Amino acid sequence: MSNSAHYDAIVIGGGHNGLTCGAYLSMAGKKTLVLERRHVIGGAAVTEEFSPGFRTSTFSYVMSLLHPKVIRDLGLYELGLTILPATDLFCPIGKDNHIIFSGDVRKNAEQFGRFSRRDGAIYEEFDKYLNEAASVVRKILLDTPVDPTRRDLKSLRELAAFAWKYRKIGKTFYRLVDLMTMSADDFLARWFEHSVNRAVLAYYCSVGTFAGPKTPGSAYVVMHHIMGEHAGAGGWGFVRGGMGEISEAIAASGRRHGMTIRTGAEVSRVEVVGDRVSKVVTTGGDEYSAQVVVSNASCKVLFEKMIAPEHLPPEFLKHIRAYRTFSSAFKINVAAEAAPRFSAFDAAKCGFAAPNYVHIGPDIEYLQAAFDDAARGNYSRHPFITAVVPTMVDDTLAPRGKHVINLFGGHAPYELKGSNWEREREGFLKNVYATIDELAPGFSGGIIDQQVLLPPDIERIINSPHGHIFHGELALEQLFFQRPAPHYADYRSPIAGLYQCGASTHPGGGVSGIPGHNAARRILQDWTSLPR
Repeated sequence: MSNSAHYDAIVIGGGHNGLTCGAYLSMAGKKTLVLERRHVIGGAAVTEEFSPGFRTSTFSYVMSLLHPKVIRDLGLYELGLTILPATDLFCPIGKDNHIIFSGDVRKNAEQFGRFSRRDGAIYEEFDKYLNEAASVVRKILLDTPVDPTRRDLKSLRELAAFAWKYRKIGKTFYRLVDLMTMSADDFLARWFEHSVNRAVLAYYCSVGTFAGPKTPGSAYVVMHHIMGEHAGAGGWGFVRGGMGEISEAIAASGRRHGMTIRTGAEVSRVEVVGDRVSKVVTTGGDEYSAQVVVSNASCKVLFEKMIAPEHLPPEFLKHIRAYRTFSSAFKINVAAEAAPRFSAFDAAKCGFAAPNYVHIGPDIEYLQAAFDDAARGNYSRHPFITAVVPTMVDDTLAPRGKHVINLFGGHAPYELKGSNWEREREGFLKNVYATIDELAPGFSGGIIDQQVLLPPDIERIINSPHGHIFHGELALEQLFFQRPAPHYADYRSPIAGLYQCGASTHPGGGVSGIPGHNAARRILQDWTSLPR
């Protein structure tokens, strides 16, 4: 028997941004319903059992970008959110050398100085330079993108207010231009001469992105990943109970104010009457009407699959169809007898007992070669790999004495040239383990079980086109007032009452809660003027 009901607001998708948006709307007194297609809330921020007794952060695996304002507004710490420390970032350089990156500027300078005295001497200046640019971007994260082409009085006022707010950025403006347009390696080569030192930072430019350190525009992605405002290298930390606990805490905040969440409720279409949104219909035949519908789904899913094209301007649809989502990121969740033991790790020299946060990508040439393989349509012969071991600090995820290891990396293109993943999956997996075994001998021999997630798997499970973890590339043409399309980067859409709050909107992906926060603010600002 199908259901029908009316709400003030309906949120499509119970990922963390959808839950965040719903929680803010509920706090404002709006009767809000969140519809999630899966059996569990959280989207990419979810904790699930993948082997008997072993639980993992299935997709997203560390906390960095969750915004302090979202944490504070929604009372997430009071609702049980607990952040656990990650060790300093350990980067093996072959079997007998390493470099460590941390939140300590002095220590980083010393580490860079091991490979180049000049690099070590200039590191503190570089850190200040980059953080001055990052401080501006951190402010922009919470802004609603303006449309510089509109000439109505309200839009001109918004544009003027934005310009006035950032009137004092001065020379930082040109730094941002460099970051948006330069390759990571070109940008970093202005500062550092040694390939190992540049790779420590350039590594981030390929995380979740189909790019290499020599790809124009990849410098910005470096900054995007290290803008976290929490303790640790780049602001990284683990969440006790896994990343799903972020989503659960946000959901609990919303429920305190009356938010309703329904799982197993996949929305098949959004219905439009005239020029305004009317209702949503689920695959099970349930119909829910509302004054406002907010989509946490990818812009491509919403506008290409849920809405009849006649309701959308052709130019807008053209931009949505051209929006780039091709992914090459993979995730392997491993249940293991022991954590990897890296030959190059020395506890006395490193200052901690064992690393739980590792990057395998020793120099620029290695990172670029990994991308070049993927650009030719193959998986990387020598992939870059982030290996994290949350069970070193979190005893809720595995049986006593056992470990969960999350392996995230690239590149594993969504589509392979001249082959397919059904044929190549086993060879790819052997390649990843061989890469780790070379640096941590015997690791693969202690594997109990595994969950392998390639881009098509990620797409199938969380409905992100091409399995893109950011719902689309973080490229200049897909940022700020261009994300996801010109004239509609302000969380609105061409249809009255239909909004977006997912990672295809500003500022993009990562478990930040910012798109959900910003979208809710826009909706509440518009509320009294919405058609009824």
